[in-house]
Amino acid sequence: MRTIDTLLAQYGESHRNHVNEWVHIVCVPLIVFSLLGLLWSVHPSVALLGSILALYYYYKLSRAFAAGMLAMLATMLGLLLLLPPLTILPMSLALFVLAWIGQFIGHQIEGKKPSFLDDLRFLLVGPLFVLGFLYRRLRLAY
Repeated sequence: MRTIDTLLAQYGESHRNHVNEWVHIVCVPLIVFSLLGLLWSVHPSVALLGSILALYYYYKLSRAFAAGMLAMLATMLGLLLLLPPLTILPMSLALFVLAWIGQFIGHQIEGKKPSFLDDLRFLLVGPLFVLGFLYRRLRLAY
């Protein structure tokens, strides 16, 4: 079994409840966007570097997922470029906190702890889990 399939299967074990899945579909992209915003607040090049490093990891797992994440990250970085600089840090902090509250509520409904508590790699797998929903709907292989 490919590494990506193993990671998604392990991640999926604590994401079987449909409410929790939908919470993740909403909250995971918000967390990614807020993290990019926090990095952007340090300096835009830090957000770009973080994106490049994540894309390298995604490319090693799956070229198809790396392409999807490239589109998502480029869109998010583009949005950050359009926002007034002084709004990025407070907005990112608020989104980060609210999205994580949503995640923990989802896991409470699920009745299982978040995957990243066992393995920090799952913080990078979460966006792929969400992207996988889109790929399956579009019947795209990953």
